[in-house]
Amino acid sequence: MASSGAITFGVLGNLVSSISIIFLNKWIYVNVGFPNISLTLVHFVITFLGLYASQLANVFNPKSLQLWKVVPLSLTFCGFVVLTNLSLQNNTVGTYQVVKCMTMPVIMFIQTKFYNKTFSMNVKLTAVPITLGVFLNSYYDMKFNLLGSLYAGLGVLVTSMYQILVGVKQQEFQVNSMQLLYYQAPLSAGMLLFVVPIFEPITGEHGLLQPWSYQALGMVVLSGIMAFSVNLSIFWIIGNTSPVTYNVIGHLKFCITIIGGFLIFRDPVSSNQCVGIALTLAGIMAYTHFKTTEKQEELQRAKLVMQKV
Repeated sequence: MASSGAITFGVLGNLVSSISIIFLNKWIYVNVGFPNISLTLVHFVITFLGLYASQLANVFNPKSLQLWKVVPLSLTFCGFVVLTNLSLQNNTVGTYQVVKCMTMPVIMFIQTKFYNKTFSMNVKLTAVPITLGVFLNSYYDMKFNLLGSLYAGLGVLVTSMYQILVGVKQQEFQVNSMQLLYYQAPLSAGMLLFVVPIFEPITGEHGLLQPWSYQALGMVVLSGIMAFSVNLSIFWIIGNTSPVTYNVIGHLKFCITIIGGFLIFRDPVSSNQCVGIALTLAGIMAYTHFKTTEKQEELQRAKLVMQKV
């Protein structure tokens, strides 16, 4: 397990790279019109190339894994990408954001029910201000329909399983984030090759293989480089903390994205959204406080045990 300083550095790196890629991808979608799932495919190809270059430079040593054991991780990732896009296509952004915030309690339920993981009441209660804060940020744009709700619900379930498996597989295989992503990235890219033709055009306007401008390709490659950093930091954070902690970090990114949208793109922010951001940040700070306290108590108990031995 990494030190507190290393975890803080990793979280900051994830925040910077994730927020950068959000605004970069927004620019690509608005000004270039590059297809969404195809962009994710490019991201994983570049992630694998980055990992391949890293292992050639002896940054890490690949560990031999049976490919079929990584398939569930790649399948849940592809399901997460497809269902997220279907949810966005069939729901308003507000509905998508509110349903997405249910990932945190769903992860807690799955880990408690099937992985013998326990969470204190204090940690569970931090989900209340976080969820309420997201709701206040998005309720004005909420509209439910049967198909959209189905995609959103399945998306939350598959996303939760994907994030849990990221941590479980690192422990099961005794590998670090780079060693696991080295297998998952190309496998996921291969699976997305079959998914892209179903949901997006291959040729023609906004098709993956249309003749894109050098500027568009340059921005897509830059987005892929940022995705390499994001993917690596996601695996590292979950491997060294937990899927729930990663979700809390995700809500922090949500708040920063709204604030950044206001400062950079002059997106309007209402008084309700300001209250929502404050509630979400309060929940995040409470979660951080309780988890830090629990970790210190665990370390203290471990020291007492060692002293008795």
